[in-house]
Order: sequence, then structure tokens, then C-alpha cells
Amino acid sequence: MIEHPFIAAIALVLILEGIMPFVAPSQWKQMLVQISQMSDKNLRIMGAVMMIVGVLIFKIIQT
Repeated sequence: MIEHPFIAAIALVLILEGIMPFVAPSQWKQMLVQISQMSDKNLRIMGAVMMIVGVLIFKIIQT
């Protein structure tokens, strides 16, 4: 069992976030340009949806 689940979660985030720049760096850059051009409102909505989905997944795996 993992003794430090928070550190394990951070490690998993870093692994997942590193996949795209490693596998497809040019597409990753294009995606960053597109994201930087989004309105603040749309970015907030996207962030809220991501957090809600994350919480739901977390709750599902804890049951």
C-alpha cells in the first residue's frame, strides 16, 4: 500500500502531464496556443468541469 497518497497523486499528475510534451511536442505547443486564446470565462468553466469530474472519479474509486 502507498504510505503517502498525496505524494503519489502528485507523481501521477506529473506523469500524466508529461505524456503530451514527450510524445507530441508540436501538437502540445499548438494546444497551449489555443488555450491561451480562450476567454477567462471558458477557462474557468473548463477548470470547474475538470475539478468536478476529478472529484466524481475520486468518490467512485473510494466506494
